[in-house]
Amino acid sequence: MSDFLLIDDDEVFAMVLTRSLARRGHAAAWARDAAEALARAAERPARILLDLNLDGDSGLRLLPALRAASPDSAIVVLTGYASIATAVEATKLGAVQYLAKPAGVDEILAAFAQQTANPELPVAPQPMSLRRVTWEHLQRVLAEHDGNISATARALNMHRRTLQRMLAKRPVKS
Repeated sequence: MSDFLLIDDDEVFAMVLTRSLARRGHAAAWARDAAEALARAAERPARILLDLNLDGDSGLRLLPALRAASPDSAIVVLTGYASIATAVEATKLGAVQYLAKPAGVDEILAAFAQQTANPELPVAPQPMSLRRVTWEHLQRVLAEHDGNISATARALNMHRRTLQRMLAKRPVKS
């Protein structure tokens, strides 16, 4: 039985993280897609690290099935496209933490260690920028429409291709 199950379609990232975890004494298995992830989750790993974007599919759709296959596993969602909407949805679906890439091994281990709320967490001194607020709004509306680009574009009263271009960009930091 593995300590960790890494679910990520990025082979290089998965291999580097697996080696880093092994150096810290943790055994890790890797799954590159939903079917492989569910098969490995049946082995009941203690911790599951789930990428939000699995080769164009949403890791959020996989989260309830992982929770059912391995109810005692702690699940942390890791993504390069972090947004408040997906963070809230991930925690509603059973994730214990939500991390934005790039995240190092120490951050990942800390996320699994802290599974309760932290009231001492400092409040951000600056409000989000307009670009970040726009990104968050797009992600929230996209989540409300189950990732359907066309339905989201209609709801936002914008052209689908414009929305696709906006979503293709990396999220702004602040």
